[in-house]
Amino acid sequence: MLLMGKQLSEISVEDLQRLVENKVLEKKTLEYKQELPGSSDAQKKKFLAEVSSFANAAGGHIIFGIAEKEEQDETTLDLCGLGSVNTDSEILRLENSIRDGIRPRILGIATEPIRLEGEDVAIIIEVPRSWSSPHRVTFSGHDKFYTRDSAGKHSMDVDELRAAFLLSDTIAERLRNFRVERLSRIIGGETPVALPDGPKIVLHIVPFAAFQPGERFDLSTLKSHKKLLTPLDDYPSGSRYNLDGLVYYSNRRDNSSPYSYTQAFWNGSIEAVDTNLLSPELRGLDSAYIPSGNFEEALVGAVGRYRSAQELLGVEAPLVIMLSLLGVRGFHIEAPKRVMQVQRELHAEQPVIDRDDVIVPGTIADDFEFEPSAIMKNAFDAVWNAAGWPGSVYYDEDANWKLGKKRS
Repeated sequence: MLLMGKQLSEISVEDLQRLVENKVLEKKTLEYKQELPGSSDAQKKKFLAEVSSFANAAGGHIIFGIAEKEEQDETTLDLCGLGSVNTDSEILRLENSIRDGIRPRILGIATEPIRLEGEDVAIIIEVPRSWSSPHRVTFSGHDKFYTRDSAGKHSMDVDELRAAFLLSDTIAERLRNFRVERLSRIIGGETPVALPDGPKIVLHIVPFAAFQPGERFDLSTLKSHKKLLTPLDDYPSGSRYNLDGLVYYSNRRDNSSPYSYTQAFWNGSIEAVDTNLLSPELRGLDSAYIPSGNFEEALVGAVGRYRSAQELLGVEAPLVIMLSLLGVRGFHIEAPKRVMQVQRELHAEQPVIDRDDVIVPGTIADDFEFEPSAIMKNAFDAVWNAAGWPGSVYYDEDANWKLGKKRS
């Protein structure tokens, strides 16, 4: 989310001074507060009502340390600052209050202190538009819903509540429909580059905001950062624009045909499809198995790259990360030798996947600060479960991914 055309972390005291000098008054997405909220129940409720109203509307910023004043029938602004306050403890207090006093939890809230003159500071809270609205204030039994318009916050009426609940359901439905449509096209051979028949790995990273009307990004930004769209298992051989956006693909070593691609969509979504990692023929193998180490390393690396590509484009979180394996009935997982030995002692026959397609439930990333190996753990566990294992063997008891250090 941008304020004055900048990310929150880039805002400076000069930017706040320009807001004051240009008399940029409060609006639907911007609120000024002369002081931080106090510790009384009434002040906490008012603060939580402001925050939830932004999340239930279009999102926006609350700036503490700027005051609006009426002078001779004219509204002016004053960068008054908050004085010398302990910013770390105050930010922690505000964030704890938001976390404990609003349900469901608002994802993606960010807070930034802005140093003024001397010890004086201002504090900005960035509240994203929420895709799990409506949020209600639950502090001290308050239990009310708020939203915003150009005049500020107000309690939501029945029609506004109904629309908010419908929007939340619609986002979930559109995510499901997007995934179903894309997988159907891939299975049917309707891919941006012609891929060989056989099993496939499919990775989708879809921002909730992708389904806003008119959402469209300038993908030319990625042309000078092509490493970020590298397909799952190899460096890209070529790229081109298409109706959906920008596609990068990798050809076989004899340059005969593509076997892997990454599609960046105009709406900020990313799709990666690979036929190499699961292909016994292409890998010179005589059995169908998932090479577990290479599989997890490729996906963790891809999630990190594609996240960076979306952040570069200016895509807003939250994101949904979805993994699918197509055409994998009869596949088994090849694990490290010492682990395979234990598995053979437990099973007379090597367990295999008992269905054609493994569609793993999506995982939500609240922001762009996630660790790719951590956010992929549940997806990897599900794939190992499908092949008869209790979970990925590459995570220790504290859920740390061991392949990030060395191969087990």
